[in-house]
Amino acid sequence: MKSIKISIPSIIENITIIESFIDNAKEKFQISDDIYGNIMISVTECVSNAIIHGNKEDKKKSVRLEVKFLEDQLKFIIEDEGRGYDYQHLNDPTSPENLQKSGGRGVFIMRHLCDEINFENEGSKITLTFYMN
Repeated sequence: MKSIKISIPSIIENITIIESFIDNAKEKFQISDDIYGNIMISVTECVSNAIIHGNKEDKKKSVRLEVKFLEDQLKFIIEDEGRGYDYQHLNDPTSPENLQKSGGRGVFIMRHLCDEINFENEGSKITLTFYMN
């Protein structure tokens, strides 16, 4: 199994570093265009959540990202230094009362774009899995 790791301070502008990291992983692991967009959206959304909600944009805290390349899948592991959250009881962003809200769609989007999503440490560690085939 191959793996690449990166750690960034919790500054929202560092999302550009994550985008470059994903682009490098695309080259290194020959990620197809079919899943590249789903990966880019899901991982950057997850890292944004980690920076904003997990670490409360405290630049002294880091967000760690690791990509593991398995035979037929890619796993992106995102971990922040926050206390986690109740990921099992999130508001449904498709409910009429939530349609006009500006936030609250991140986990919903990730669940629909990933093949698997796994929460650990009360949600401060998330694994996004994408099948290659």
